[in-house]
Amino acid sequence: MDRLFVVNKPIFISSNGYMRHIKKKYNVKKVGFSGTLDPFATGTLIVATKRYTKLFNYLDKTPKRYQATLWLGATSSTLDIEQVETIQKIKPYTVDEIKNALTSLLGKINYTPPQYCAKKINGVAAYKNAREGKKSALKQITSKIFDIKLLCYNHPFIHFEATVSEGTYIRSLGEMITTHLKTTGCLSSLKRVQEGKFIYDNEKALDPLAFISLPQNNYTADETDVELGKKLSIDNFQIKENGDYLVKTTHFFAIIKIENAKVEYLLNRMPFFRNENV
Repeated sequence: MDRLFVVNKPIFISSNGYMRHIKKKYNVKKVGFSGTLDPFATGTLIVATKRYTKLFNYLDKTPKRYQATLWLGATSSTLDIEQVETIQKIKPYTVDEIKNALTSLLGKINYTPPQYCAKKINGVAAYKNAREGKKSALKQITSKIFDIKLLCYNHPFIHFEATVSEGTYIRSLGEMITTHLKTTGCLSSLKRVQEGKFIYDNEKALDPLAFISLPQNNYTADETDVELGKKLSIDNFQIKENGDYLVKTTHFFAIIKIENAKVEYLLNRMPFFRNENV
């Protein structure tokens, strides 16, 4: 069965590696996921099987919410506990100092991603270069921090929650917090709590149409034209403006693009959700 659901990725396993467990559990060969989590990170990972693996680009996955623990005084080349190099004892901060450091990140921030990241430079992932002692020329990126708050401060650990735009590196947020505090630190834990409306709920099967935010367009001619993948005329669509649209038929749904009065299939013959939870 085509299935969309959320898993709770455990610690110290890669997102790709965890898919082997999912394939075996659900007895399927084709499995995909969206939004890679670092091996030391846990939490919400969106997974799909079979034809639903084609839907990731159209799912509403933002903003993302994370809970993280920052270990003050520890240094790590990976900015997390995978490669802790030194630990030093530092003086405690006041709660106000911690809160000020967190709120300084609110809004749009520009920064360079960590060297240990999956961004590719000349076809090679930056983390692979880093493992060989090579530094990658990473370009600055922009992230938006919608909300960030202190959950608990038990020196030397700062436990905080951040709601951010897609593609934000929480390890980099940790580094910026320590820079503001004029100290060192790295993340000792990281959990993704939510991606858009996606939350972990015991791997319950989800209706993808509830997570696709495209406007619906109606095809006014014979719907079997869509189901059979025939060439479509813009004259037969209720909305004729440029854009991507969701189109439903009796048996399937499709995603189309209208551009300069031409119609193109982006996805077709996608099966409707069958509620296996009841």
